[in-house]
Amino acid sequence: QVQLVESGGGKVKAGGSLRLSCSASGEDFSNYTMGWFRRRPGEEREFVAAISWGGRSTFYADSVKGRFTISRHNAKNTLYLQMNSLKPGDTAGYYCAASRTLRVDLLLDPPPEGRYSSWGQGAWVTVSS
Repeated sequence: QVQLVESGGGKVKAGGSLRLSCSASGEDFSNYTMGWFRRRPGEEREFVAAISWGGRSTFYADSVKGRFTISRHNAKNTLYLQMNSLKPGDTAGYYCAASRTLRVDLLLDPPPEGRYSSWGQGAWVTVSS
């Protein structure tokens, strides 16, 4: 399995930007569809975004569409989440996750949460008003 470590969390004012990174090690990073999830205070974990191994397929939750961008650099074994126009409602722990789909680049839907076999420890993002 792949091991994941997030970085880049922090505090920002509403309207600001942050970029999260997720560094992967272990198995070939390209074998995985990668996703970002978040858990807001007092709520269940929710899907944020996902990207196929070659980046051909990307998916976003409606709540972040147009503001967040998921990307990956396979040669660096790194996943990114660029977050712009942040809102206080984006305050959450953000988690990267890996779903072993081998090199399937055209996906109709993101893998369901239960298909993600590896998870990072999380990076906290606080957005103040």
